[in-house]
Amino acid sequence: MVQDYEYVQDGDIMIGGVVTVYGFTICDKPPEDLTCSGPIINYYKNLLALLYAMDEINKYPQILPNLTLGYHIYDSCADPRKAIKNILQILSGPGYVVPNYSCTKNKVVGFIGDHFSSTTIPIAHLLGIYPYTQISYGATDTSLNDRELFPSFFRTVPDDYTTFVIISHFLKHFGWTWVGIIASDDDNGDKEIKMLTDCLRYHSICVDFALKSSKKINKDNIRISSKKIKNSSAQIIVICGPYSIPLHAFIHDLRHAIGDRILILNPAFSPEHSYFSYSNMRIFNLSLCFVLSTKKDAGQENYFKNFHFLKNPNDEMYKEIVVMYFRCASGIERIDKAYGKAYKKTLPKCNGREPLGKMFHFFSQTNTYQMNLAVMSVAVALDNMYMALGHQSIDQMYQHRHKLHNYIEDLKFPDESGTQRHFFTESGYRESSYVVQNFIIVPEPSWNTVGSYKLNATEDEVDFWLHRQNITWKNAKNEPEAKITVSAREVRWCPRLVSTLCFNPGAKIPRSQCSAPCSPGHKKVATSSIHLCCYDCAPCSDGEVSNRSDSKKCMKCPEDSWPNENRTICVMKEMEYLSYTEDIVSVAFQCLSSFFCILTILIFVLFYSKRDTPIVRANNKNLSFVLLVSIMLSFLCVFLFLGRPVDITCMLRQISTGILLSVSISSLLAKTIMVCIAFKATKPGSMWRTWTGVKLPNSVLLICSSVQVVLCMSWVTLSPPFQELDIHSYKKKTVVQCNEGSDLWFYSVLGYMGVLAAISFIIAFLVRTLPDSFNEAKYITFSMLVFCSVWIAMIPAYLSTKGKYMVAVEIFAILTSNTGLLGCIFIHKCYIILFKPELNTKKHILDR
Repeated sequence: MVQDYEYVQDGDIMIGGVVTVYGFTICDKPPEDLTCSGPIINYYKNLLALLYAMDEINKYPQILPNLTLGYHIYDSCADPRKAIKNILQILSGPGYVVPNYSCTKNKVVGFIGDHFSSTTIPIAHLLGIYPYTQISYGATDTSLNDRELFPSFFRTVPDDYTTFVIISHFLKHFGWTWVGIIASDDDNGDKEIKMLTDCLRYHSICVDFALKSSKKINKDNIRISSKKIKNSSAQIIVICGPYSIPLHAFIHDLRHAIGDRILILNPAFSPEHSYFSYSNMRIFNLSLCFVLSTKKDAGQENYFKNFHFLKNPNDEMYKEIVVMYFRCASGIERIDKAYGKAYKKTLPKCNGREPLGKMFHFFSQTNTYQMNLAVMSVAVALDNMYMALGHQSIDQMYQHRHKLHNYIEDLKFPDESGTQRHFFTESGYRESSYVVQNFIIVPEPSWNTVGSYKLNATEDEVDFWLHRQNITWKNAKNEPEAKITVSAREVRWCPRLVSTLCFNPGAKIPRSQCSAPCSPGHKKVATSSIHLCCYDCAPCSDGEVSNRSDSKKCMKCPEDSWPNENRTICVMKEMEYLSYTEDIVSVAFQCLSSFFCILTILIFVLFYSKRDTPIVRANNKNLSFVLLVSIMLSFLCVFLFLGRPVDITCMLRQISTGILLSVSISSLLAKTIMVCIAFKATKPGSMWRTWTGVKLPNSVLLICSSVQVVLCMSWVTLSPPFQELDIHSYKKKTVVQCNEGSDLWFYSVLGYMGVLAAISFIIAFLVRTLPDSFNEAKYITFSMLVFCSVWIAMIPAYLSTKGKYMVAVEIFAILTSNTGLLGCIFIHKCYIILFKPELNTKKHILDR
C-alpha cells in the first residue's frame, strides 16, 4: 500500500492541498507500494505555513464571515503517481479511491499545490477535467502558462522563462558571456537547458557545456562531466531546474572540477534548503543565488520557533524530522529503528520539546511566503464569490466552484506605489522581485543580500540595484589575487535603467569569456568556432575607430576626421596648405619673390633714371617700363598662393597671374614686331615707315592683353575658382586648396599665354640676326624659350602632384618664368649701363 501523510480539518468550505515534504519515494514490491523517504525540514515548513495561514484566516472576521475554511492535505513526496492518487483520494473521500464519485459531505472548492512542476502538471491535467481551481506555490514550468489547457491554474511564483531572463541580464551586466549549465537528467532538464540556452543566446551569451545529473550514481558520467568542466575556460556555472537530491549529489561529486568557479543558483536553490547545513555546502561557497523577495510575518516566525511535537503528538512526519535532526527516539518503532540503524547507535528518547526554530541554519521565508500568498488568494476570491452570490448556502458555493478562477483572475492588490494591479498576470503567474544573495561560509555560514532584480512584463523592463554591501568573489583562474572584494564604491548599478551598469575605474570582476576581450581600437571577427562568443580581435580598418572593448564593428570616422594612433577616437585631420610660417618651402618662396621684386624695382629705377640714353630708348622705353611693372607684380602674385586659401584669393591668384603674364608676353611681342618693322622701314620708299611710331606697339600690347582680360573676367563670372577641402587625397590630412571652377577656362587662359609666347618666340627667332643697335630679338628668343620650357614642363608636374605641392609647382613656374624674362631682357642692359657706360652713347652708335 502507499504510505500517506494526511492532514484534515473540517470546515464549511474545504480546500484541498498537495504539498511536498519528503524528497523522494522508494518503490517496494509489489510495484504499487510507495514509501516516502528523505523529509526536508524546509519543505515541512511550507506545510506548517499552509496550516498556519488557514488558522489565521478563520480568525479574521472580515474574510468569509460566519464561515470556516477546512482543509484536506496530503504529501506527494515529489512523486507524480502519489500526487494523482492524493487528488483522487481528496475528491473521493475516505476509503477506496473511486474516480467521479464522492462519499464525503465536505465539499472541496479548490486546491493548493504542488511545489514542483513534475507533480503539479499531472494534478493540473486532472483538476482541469472537473474543473477545479488550483494555485501552486512553487511550480515554474512554462507549459502551465497555456490558458487554453490550464484555464483554472494559477501560481504565486514566476515561470522559468522569467527567471532565465533575469539570470541572462545579470550575466550580461557583468560581461560573463561564456558559461556552463548543470541540470537534471530528465525531460524537464532538457527543456530547461534549451530555454536557458535560448535566453542566453538572445543576450549574446554562449554555453560551453551543459551537464545533466543521473538519477543513480554514474561514475562514467561524473568522470566525463569533470573533464568537460576542467577543460572549459568558463568561470560561471548556472544551475537550472528545481532542487533534487540526485542533482545535489551530482554537484557535490563535481566539487573538485568546479573548484573556484562561481555558481549561479536559481530560486529553487534558495537558502532555506537544508542541504546547505552540512559539510557539502563548501561547493556553494561564494555562489550567487536568485531568491524570490518575501515579506516577514512575525506571527508566523514565532509559530515556527515554538513549534514542537508535544503540541502535535499525532504528527508522525514531524516526529521523523525531529529524529533525523536531533538524533533522538520519537517513540515510533519504525522510525526509531530505521534511523538508529543509519546512525549506528541506540537513540536516546526525545524530550518532546525540541524546537523547530533550532533546525534552521538559514531562517528564510521564501516558499512559505509564496504559500501564504496562495492561501490568501483562495480565501479572498472565495470571499468575493460569497458576497457576489448574496451570502447563499454552502451548497450554492460548491455548485459555483467552477467559477472560482474568474474571481482569482479579478484579484487586485496595491503595488509599492499604491496603484491597484492584478495579482496574477494573464498567464496565471504572479510577478515578483528577485533578491540576489551571496553565500559566504567564513567566518560563519550566511547569505548576504547584495541586490535586487525585477522584470516588469507589461513594460518589458528590467530593473536592478545593488545594496551597499560587499560582494565577495572566488579567486577566478584569470585573476591574480586570492580574493577580490568589490564594494559599492567600486560597482554601482543604476536603478530604473534597462540593462545599464555603472562602473568605476579599478573595479575588478571575475571574467568568464571564451576569448580575451578586444581592446578599444579593435573589433571582433568570427573564427571557425560554432560559438559566436569565440572570436579573434582585429584592428579597425583605416578610417574606423572603436571606443569600447569587445566592439562588434568599428565606427567610421566623419570625412573630416581620422583615427588616432590607437584607433580609439576620431581626431580632426591636419589642415594642409602652404603656410606662411610653418613650411620651409613657403619661406623660401617668400624670400625669392621679395628678392626678385626688389631687384625688378631697382632695375625699373635704373632704367627710369637712364630713360634718355640710347640703350633704353632703342626698343621703346615705355614697353620696357610696362614689362618691368608686370614682372614686378607677377613676383608679388606669389603671395596670393601662400597661406590658407579663401574664395577671394582663389579668384585673384589665377586671374592676376594670367593677366600679368599676358601683359609681359604682349610687351615682348610688341618689341619683337617693332624690331622687324624698324629694319624694313630703313629701305628707301618703304611703306613700313608709316608704322614706326608708338601707336602700333601700344595697340599690340592693348589688344593682346585685352583678350586675356576678357577670358579671365568670363572665367570669374561664369565659373569662378573657390576654396575646397580635399579629404580624399590623403588619409590623415585635409588639403585646403582652390578649385579652379572650370578646367576649360583654366586651360584656356594657360593656352592663350602659350599662343602669345609661341608667336613671340617665332617672330623673335626670325629677326634675331637683323643688324640693329641693341637688337633685343635674340634676347627675346631666349626669354620665350625659357618661358615656354618652364610652362610646358609645369603642366605634367602640376597634374601629377597633390595638395600644397601642386601650388608649389605653380609658384615655381611663375618665379622661374618671370626670372627668365627679367634676366634675358634686362640683365645685359643693366651691365652696360652700370659697367660699360661708354657703350651707351650716341657717338658709339654712330661710329658703329
